[in-house]
Amino acid sequence: MTRPAEERHEETLSDVELPLGAATAQVDADSTGSVRKSGGLGRYIFVRFLLIFPTVFILMTVVFFLMRSTGDPITAALGGRLPPDQLQERVHEAGFDRPILVQYFDYLGGVFRGDFGTTYTDNRPVTEILATYGTATAELVVNSLVVALLIGIPLGMLAARLRDRWPDAALRVFAVLGYATPVFFIGLLLKLVFSVYLGWFPVSGRVSSSGAIELASVTNPSPFYWIDAIRLGDWDLLADVVSHAVLPAVALGLLTGGIFLRLVRTNLIGTLEQPYVDAARSRGVRESRLVTRHGMRPALIPVITVMGMQIALSLGGAVLTETTFEWKGLGFILAQYMASRDYVAVQGIVMMMAILVALINFVVDVVAALIDPRIRY
Repeated sequence: MTRPAEERHEETLSDVELPLGAATAQVDADSTGSVRKSGGLGRYIFVRFLLIFPTVFILMTVVFFLMRSTGDPITAALGGRLPPDQLQERVHEAGFDRPILVQYFDYLGGVFRGDFGTTYTDNRPVTEILATYGTATAELVVNSLVVALLIGIPLGMLAARLRDRWPDAALRVFAVLGYATPVFFIGLLLKLVFSVYLGWFPVSGRVSSSGAIELASVTNPSPFYWIDAIRLGDWDLLADVVSHAVLPAVALGLLTGGIFLRLVRTNLIGTLEQPYVDAARSRGVRESRLVTRHGMRPALIPVITVMGMQIALSLGGAVLTETTFEWKGLGFILAQYMASRDYVAVQGIVMMMAILVALINFVVDVVAALIDPRIRY
C-alpha cells in the first residue's frame, strides 16, 4: 500500500532533523573545546607572567645579602689609607652601619620608586649605567643568538640526515667542544688566530675610534650600531661595526650553537621515526622533503623551549666575552664594579639581567605554547 503523503513528509522531516541535531551538537562541542583551549592558553600566559615577579624578587634579595656578606665597599677601598675615625665617618654617611634589614627595606623602597641608587665608585646613577652599557650587551647577545641558530639548526639537520656516518660523528664532537670549551678560551683563540696572525678582524672594541665619533652624531640612536650605520648610509662604517662584532658573536654563539645542534639532531631523528613519516616515505616522498616539511617543525619545539635558558647562559657568558674582547657592555662594567665591591651597581646590573631573562623566558614560553598546545596543560 502507498503511504499517505503526510506520513512520508513527517519521515522526511525526522531524517533531516537528526543530522541537523547531530551537527548542532558537534558545533556546540567544538565551541566548548575552543573556549576550553582559549581559556587554557590565557591561564597559562597569565601564570607565566606572574612568575616573573617572585623570580626577580628572590634574585634581588639573594644578591643583596651575598654582597653585604663580604663587607662594605668603603672599608674595602679606603681601609688602611684613612684614619679609623674618618673611615667610620664615611661608613656612617653611606648608611652601612645601620642594621642590614633596615638597609634592605630601604633598598626595596628605592627600587619600587624606580630609583636603583648611585654608584659609590664613580658617583653615577645606576639607570644611566644600564642605559649606556645595556645596549652593547643586547647587541652582543642578539648577534651570538643569530650565530648559534645558523650553526645549530642546519648542522643539526645534516647530522640527523647522515645519522651514524662519519659527518654525524664529526658534528657531534664539534657540538661537544662548542659548549664544553670555556668561552674566554675560545675568545682568546679566535683573537690569536684571526686578529693577531691573520689580521682579518680587530682585536677588541665595539667600533673603531673614528666610527665611534661618527656614531655619536646620530640623533635618537638605536640600541645597535649596525642599524645606526645603515641609517647614516655609511657602508664603510657598517663594515667597521660588523668586523668588530664577528669574533665576540662567534665566541659566545658557539657556546649555544653546540647545544642547539645536538637538540635538533636528537629530536629530528625521533621525529623521522614516527609512523606518519614512514607513511610519507612509503608514498615516495623525498628524504630532504621529509626533513624540511614533516620533521623540522616538531624538532624545533625543544629548541624554542631551551632558547630562553640559553639566552640566560649567554648573558652569563657575556661577562667573560666582553672582558676578553673589551666589549663595553654590562658584563664588562659588572666585572669592574664587582672588583670594587660597589653594591649598588652590582645589584642594579644583576637585577636588570634578571628582568631581561625573565621576560625572554616568558616570551619563549608563550611562543612554545602557541606552537605545541600540549605545553599548556
